[in-house]
Amino acid sequence: MYNEYDNEKFFEKYAKMPRSREGLCAAGEWHQLKPLFPALQGKKVLDLGCGYGWHCKFAAEQGATQVLGLDVSQKMIEEAKKRNVEDQIEYRVCGIEAYEYPVNTWDCVVSNLALHYIQNIEDIFQKVYRTLKPGGVFLFNIEHPIFTAGVGQDWIYTDEGNPQYWPIDDYFYPGERNTHFLGHDVMKQHHTISQILMGLLDSGFELKAVEEAEPPKDMMNIPGMRDELRRPMMLLVKGVKGVKSTPDSNIKPVQ
Repeated sequence: MYNEYDNEKFFEKYAKMPRSREGLCAAGEWHQLKPLFPALQGKKVLDLGCGYGWHCKFAAEQGATQVLGLDVSQKMIEEAKKRNVEDQIEYRVCGIEAYEYPVNTWDCVVSNLALHYIQNIEDIFQKVYRTLKPGGVFLFNIEHPIFTAGVGQDWIYTDEGNPQYWPIDDYFYPGERNTHFLGHDVMKQHHTISQILMGLLDSGFELKAVEEAEPPKDMMNIPGMRDELRRPMMLLVKGVKGVKSTPDSNIKPVQ
């Protein structure tokens, strides 16, 4: 399966991004994502689309006893093994859709900026629900539907080259989007807000948090960062594995 992140030229450009060089502290959404993590001391954590392994390292530092980072990109996994190694972390070249999702195995499943490459996101939600232990947490950051519905995922610019507005089209038509990222054509998948949130609820999750990423004030001096307040780029969601209700259930609510 072709993956743009294993393209040598693309990966070289990706490696120069601030979040690639500096890790979580350079990620504009980290100040919002970090507080959403549950306590990880003594827990087992699965990272879907782990990239360089920054979140795997964070989980290990928080006391997780077992961490598995999956990524479809061989280059990503190689980099993770160089940068973020701990005894309790295992890295594996494996796509999100290809993982086996063993039943009731993980305490926390995290995914950062990877699920917008998945076409059948509802299927992944169901598999994550299955693999979590009761009470387990699913925490993910996905490109916001306003962003993925953007035409070419880019601004319309003035004659002087300044961002004028963010165009949106075909919002209610989920599916493949051809985007231009780091000088390369990259295929992503657009999902609506309804698809994402109702997909989680229909899978049995209880929603605990839904946040739209806003860059922190201390990053406002970075060129282009103020424009990130003009439209949301990322959607942060936290769900907990609850108990699916069934029409013939004999379980009665506590009075």
